[in-house]
Amino acid sequence: MLQAVHVTIVMLLPPQPAAAMVGGAPADASATAVVTIVGSRGNFCTGALIAPDLVLSAAHCTMPGATYKIVDYDANRQPRLRDVKQVVSHPQFNVQGILAHRASADVALLQLAAPMAGHAVAPLGVPRAPLATGNAFSVSGIGVTVRGDGRSGGVARTAALVATGQPGSLQIRLVDPATNNATAGLGACTGDSGGPVFETQNGRPVIIGVVSWSTGANNTAGCGGLTGVTPLTLYRDWIMQTSRSWGAGPAGTP
Repeated sequence: MLQAVHVTIVMLLPPQPAAAMVGGAPADASATAVVTIVGSRGNFCTGALIAPDLVLSAAHCTMPGATYKIVDYDANRQPRLRDVKQVVSHPQFNVQGILAHRASADVALLQLAAPMAGHAVAPLGVPRAPLATGNAFSVSGIGVTVRGDGRSGGVARTAALVATGQPGSLQIRLVDPATNNATAGLGACTGDSGGPVFETQNGRPVIIGVVSWSTGANNTAGCGGLTGVTPLTLYRDWIMQTSRSWGAGPAGTP
């Protein structure tokens, strides 16, 4: 979980802004399904529209005790706040697990009070099998590009990363192939929590997971080392069932 609390894993859930898609990730004007989530306690995260009125994000971004809104921008990049009708986290989510760098059901849905027009809807999927080291993914987020400078955030950026370690259905760890976690490179950080993780399937990008945590190079505190991903393999059915029970969607499908 990426947060301004400086533990070995920098959590993406403020109270104060910290770094986000670091390492020089470029702005991505095509990422119109990517949205900003702001909370009444001052936190900000990333989400993705999977239906005109449904946002997918991380459970640690929508903790109890706060209200949440979606930031929308008009043609002149002026922000507008969109009301959120209801929020739910996966019932098996365990925040202590994410804090300890362990896998958890770090998935949440936010239903908007009204559909968002003019935005793309991203399809949902699961990682292709077999999952293996070196598989390519891309991560999008709205977090800041300079650690500690909240003013550098708010623009969707996308980084191309690859799987490292032993990826599986519970957790995938991504790394910048140019630096391989030895030095700081591309990666998620505060503000990018809940951001969509894409894999190209049948010629188009499909959301296969959400961003949950990050480390600095060599697994130190910070960003630019590893990007921890919660894959949707075990949770896609819950997303679809929740969407149907809300009358939202339909949630995007490949």
